[in-house]
Amino acid sequence: MRQGGPNEPPAFERVGHVQLSMPPAAEDDMRHFYGTVLGMTEIAKPPVLARRGGAWFRSGRVEIHLGVEREFRPARKAHPAIQVGDVDAMATRLASFGTDVEWDGTIPNVRRFHVRDPAGNRLEFLQPER
Repeated sequence: MRQGGPNEPPAFERVGHVQLSMPPAAEDDMRHFYGTVLGMTEIAKPPVLARRGGAWFRSGRVEIHLGVEREFRPARKAHPAIQVGDVDAMATRLASFGTDVEWDGTIPNVRRFHVRDPAGNRLEFLQPER
């Protein structure tokens, strides 16, 4: 639905997907982390994109696309923030797979933590406090 006058841009509805990079030949480690550890479902990439490597994953309405970058360097601060229904359960699950969970209490009324995927990409999981 359009908001405002004719010169106003349409309102954003949701993020279609988040694109993260990974180094070449890291697909197996990334499939384990995103598929097994996070419990996301791998979705097929279009054939023209599949030839480039990488992998795409979905859970609920969240999609993460992993693309191969030859001179890959993980961002130190940039990250997707993924809201979950039970942040404590997600932290427990990640820790049970040996993933380091770093809690961050700096935002009032939000429970959140950060982890790193096998390539070093930073991910945030959060749940607003009720």
